[in-house]
Amino acid sequence: MSWFFQWSKNLIEAPTPSLLKLMQSLAVILVFYIIFLIVNRVINTNVADLRKRYLYRKVSFYVITIIGFLVFARVWINQMASVTMFLSFLGGGIALALHQVILSVAGWLLIIVKGYYNIGDRIEIGPIKGDIIDISVFYTTCMEIGNWVESDQSTGRMVQFPNSRVFTEPVYNYTRGFEYIWNEITILVTFESDWKKAEEILTNIIGKYSVEVTDTVRKRIQKMAQKYWIHYEILTPIVYTTIKDSGIQLNVRYLTDVKKRRMTEVQISREVLKAFSKEPSVEFAYPTTRFYKRGEEEGR
Repeated sequence: MSWFFQWSKNLIEAPTPSLLKLMQSLAVILVFYIIFLIVNRVINTNVADLRKRYLYRKVSFYVITIIGFLVFARVWINQMASVTMFLSFLGGGIALALHQVILSVAGWLLIIVKGYYNIGDRIEIGPIKGDIIDISVFYTTCMEIGNWVESDQSTGRMVQFPNSRVFTEPVYNYTRGFEYIWNEITILVTFESDWKKAEEILTNIIGKYSVEVTDTVRKRIQKMAQKYWIHYEILTPIVYTTIKDSGIQLNVRYLTDVKKRRMTEVQISREVLKAFSKEPSVEFAYPTTRFYKRGEEEGR
């Protein structure tokens, strides 16, 4: 073991250039990591608003990372020729081995620049649907909704997906630009029911729970129309009546806040059950099966 101690002593007393640069690199990483922890602690202590706190942490992370990378590169690069060689080698290696990583970074830039979605937005991309809680350079994290849970309630799971998916799959944003959606509830009544009375009851009920069409809502739509070809003529709730095999179908269509869709649907359903129970001329329809005895058929 004497040779090992002698070799270690020689390294400490007269370190090679590569070893010296390695030690300097580790020192740079350690220093900037400590700086990042200190900045994060200051932000968490002094910024009360959760949204601002999140944004400040993200900005500080990117700034410290970029500065740290430049200092790290400066340790290993001394001459311009070395810079060119280093960048050529780095670019070639990244292009070959980190194809998906490059796409994710490009997707992140596209998300930030184009504003596909932001923190707090409710989106659907591929089979994933949820509320955005974090956007990093490589991944987007959302709190999942739906799946095995009815309607748009949270499942409690966090889902991550690479930012590169914005290039290959459509992104549905429920809240960007216009935070209201159209929702429909389907109700089926029998042919013998007074469908006009049912229609009147439903119209009165949805008027209580749909979004009030105010000047603010109209201005929001007009603002969207400046960027997109979008046009709404009817914003008030409406009931559509259709004849079906099992009865008369009434489709209740109304405008609601995207994150209150299930609650309004529950409230409207309860009101409908109460109102129909008090109206003898209106009955719910449902699939039925009738059986006849052979003797009864022959006697007719």
